[in-house]
Amino acid sequence: MTPHDFIAFLQERLEENLPGKTSQVRMAPEPVGEAPGRNMEPPDHAGRSAVLVLLFPNPERELELLLTLRSRDIDHGGQISFPGGRAEEGESARQTALREAREEVGLSGEGIQMLGTLSQLYMSPSNSLITPVVAYLPERPAMRLNPAEVEEIFAVELGSLATKKNLEVEQWNLSEYTYRVPFWNVHRVPLWGATAMMISELMDLFREWRS
Repeated sequence: MTPHDFIAFLQERLEENLPGKTSQVRMAPEPVGEAPGRNMEPPDHAGRSAVLVLLFPNPERELELLLTLRSRDIDHGGQISFPGGRAEEGESARQTALREAREEVGLSGEGIQMLGTLSQLYMSPSNSLITPVVAYLPERPAMRLNPAEVEEIFAVELGSLATKKNLEVEQWNLSEYTYRVPFWNVHRVPLWGATAMMISELMDLFREWRS
């Protein structure tokens, strides 16, 4: 099986019913004690956002996933995320994801194959409904980070996210409450939260393909 096989599978699979919240909650922080639970149902006035879930092969022909470490002085600073952000008026999710990727990591958009979208994810703290737009490039793109928004650009192999040895759970204090937080230990900064919840669905599709 080659990266091209998975990309072909993924393009078709994204047109079908997806695991959605079943996959997403697997990587969601779990409240401990009196900590409030997560509201995953968006209100009508939720803001619209989109992120670019970009896949490309490395020299060993293993698929990698593009990620960024956000600059410290912006929202969710110091956390791992996909390129993305709030939609501008009249933009589609695809347009938002590509514009944000261009602004954050200098991605030109040339040669990108758009595969579809994963399930939307509602984040109540920011009142944002996020659409993950999945895309593919046949080789690692040339990129240039915008230091106002991005501290680091890096990539992780899908295979490294599929192995349990990189998956950990710890108790963290978040907003004065305690949560059991699942995360992938694949970077000096834990890969957790909304980004991990979206990746969780992608990984379920990856495991479905491999089986």
